Order: sequence, then C-alpha cells, then structure tokens
Amino acid sequence: MVESRSEQIMACLQRLHMSTPDVEGAVIAHRSGLIMFSTLPLGAVEDRVAAMSAAMIALDERIAQELARGRLLQTYIRGEKGYICMVAVGDETVLTTLARDGAMVGLVLHSMQRAARELAALI
Repeated sequence: MVESRSEQIMACLQRLHMSTPDVEGAVIAHRSGLIMFSTLPLGAVEDRVAAMSAAMIALDERIAQELARGRLLQTYIRGEKGYICMVAVGDETVLTTLARDGAMVGLVLHSMQRAARELAALI
C-alpha cells in the first residue's frame, strides 16, 4: 500500500522520535507561522509553537546574514527545562523539536538535519 505524502511526513517525524529518545515532540511549520504537522506532547499550543518557530528562524537567518556567517544551518535555545532546536526544511518550512534537559544536543541536531533532508523531498 502506498502511503500518502502526509503519512510519509508523519512517519519521518516518528522516526526522528525513535532515533533520538531525548526528543519530546516536533512540529513542522510554514515560514508564515502556520502549523503543518505536529507530534508535540499534549498541552503544547501547536499554533504558538509554529508561529514562534517561524519568527525565530527568520530572525536567526537575518542575524547570520548580517554578521557574515553564511546560510543558517541550525539554531537552538537552551532553557532550564530543556532545549528548543530548529532547522530549515527547504525555503518555506521549519522543523522544530523540543528536547529534554540533559539531551545530547549534537545528536538531536544531527537527527534533525537528516529528517530535514527527507522532509524537504516530501514538502
């Protein structure tokens, strides 16, 4: 049976969760801030996460450009209770994950980059 594109995208997000146990949830958002796909935990406000992710990635890209650091590859925020990691998926979308405190951020970002390449072909 052939999976729909939506099913393939959700399967990719599930693989991200399985390959990196520190990932608590993920969201794919359009650069306009609209939610596209989500595996965020219950209680997370998906629309807000999507909007903030889009704003943050746009700002980070601008900072990288202004400071002559080249194209933005990834960004993350470390908070008291964990991490928020973001990578661009093509030109129009962003993949954001929530990771536990104490997560191996390098592994999370590596897994996200792999997922982003797969997702770029699907979105």
